[in-house]
Amino acid sequence: MTPEIENAFAAIRSEYGSDSIERVEEMLDSKKQERHPLQQGAKWIMPGISQQPWHDPYGHAEHTPFIAALEEQHGAIKSELETAWAARREAFSNYEHYLTPQDDWQALYLYRKGGLVAESQPTAPTAYKVLKEFAVDTEKICPLLECHFSTLLPGAAIKPHSDLWNFSINLHLAVDIPEGCGIKVAGETRSWEEGKCLLFDYSFEHEAWNSGTRPRTCLLVDLWHPDTTVPERAALVALITEIRKLMGED
Repeated sequence: MTPEIENAFAAIRSEYGSDSIERVEEMLDSKKQERHPLQQGAKWIMPGISQQPWHDPYGHAEHTPFIAALEEQHGAIKSELETAWAARREAFSNYEHYLTPQDDWQALYLYRKGGLVAESQPTAPTAYKVLKEFAVDTEKICPLLECHFSTLLPGAAIKPHSDLWNFSINLHLAVDIPEGCGIKVAGETRSWEEGKCLLFDYSFEHEAWNSGTRPRTCLLVDLWHPDTTVPERAALVALITEIRKLMGED
């Protein structure tokens, strides 16, 4: 570890206790890691996180207010998206997935690089307001990742893959869902129900597709996994931020 990470970890231990970030430190010791077979593609697996691919969206109290607000505002969110897609297509861009960029996978970012994307507020004001009030201001969003409208064009498919780690969890609000769309996580296929949320651990292998005739759009939000603690979240932010700096990503 770098001196910066060591100093950050020491400060967290001093505030929260000597054993407060043991699981983060164990994560860094690959010799101690035990993984589910379908999490082999993830870079980081923090021990003690439930090995549960699919989650009940209303099963975690800390995320329930946000999920309820998104579903309540679905009508306005969809209407604003439709307007933006028709009149402001330049606001959307190819989604910059860390594996392989796809020009049939479009994104409109609301939160990125640790902060809200103010330029997107006029385009999607309702989603922006709900995100800010219920996820950003409450620190439920994982600041290491993002929130964006994810649009799969007709015929698009996202190949099976695992994302980077298991200490955040992926929320999908089904905004506009044509027939012929689906998502598979850890071998289980589900369909989006328009106006409702799905929640899953994307360290498990997953894939998605749009075999329909019009675009499929979900609002994707990276939230802290509810099994993580406040000191662990602070340590993970310090760790990943420093790693990204060393890799020239920030």
